[in-house]
Amino acid sequence: MLLAETLPRLRFDIAQAGDPLGAFAPRPRALWFEVGFGGGEHAEALARANPDIGLIACEVFETGICSLLAKLVPEGGEVSAPVPGNLRLWDDDARDLLRALPDGAIERLFLMFPDPWPKIRHAKRRFVHPAVLPELARVIAPGGIWRIASDDPTYQAWVAGVLAGQDFFTVSPPDTARPEGWPATRYEAKAQVAGRTRLYWTCVRT
Repeated sequence: MLLAETLPRLRFDIAQAGDPLGAFAPRPRALWFEVGFGGGEHAEALARANPDIGLIACEVFETGICSLLAKLVPEGGEVSAPVPGNLRLWDDDARDLLRALPDGAIERLFLMFPDPWPKIRHAKRRFVHPAVLPELARVIAPGGIWRIASDDPTYQAWVAGVLAGQDFFTVSPPDTARPEGWPATRYEAKAQVAGRTRLYWTCVRT
């Protein structure tokens, strides 16, 4: 029921990519974008705490999508329960939607604990990638913020190397504790219990 009835009520229509703020009701002041929302804790918290922004949250795995939808509507309310007017979901490749958005459309972009794709031959699948950075620089507004978090040493080293070799974003040294204002995630809690070092980057579009 969640995928068949609730997801269509929240799915972002790519036909509205030219004016993404028009997909929300009421029209928000700015657009935020999350890549790979996992269980949805971070996206749900962002939307709830920031009613004046429109958030497009992206995830391709049905278990994660259902997890978020179950947080938004009660059992039995899949068809008729109110859904957040400032949240829209994209259940396909986030990069496809990013390419369709106008220049400078995004005020904030979030990449929280992504799959590290640890094998060298899989590195091209990483969202933090030299080939992806020009597109992110196009779609994130000047002064906009890109937040990245990871607990995987291989991915952390990769992010540090990629960010060091670009001039689209001003990047501060990563924090080792979750900065104030960053909603927690279930995966982050597991990483903390396991004793894995988490790193949090804030990248500002120049």
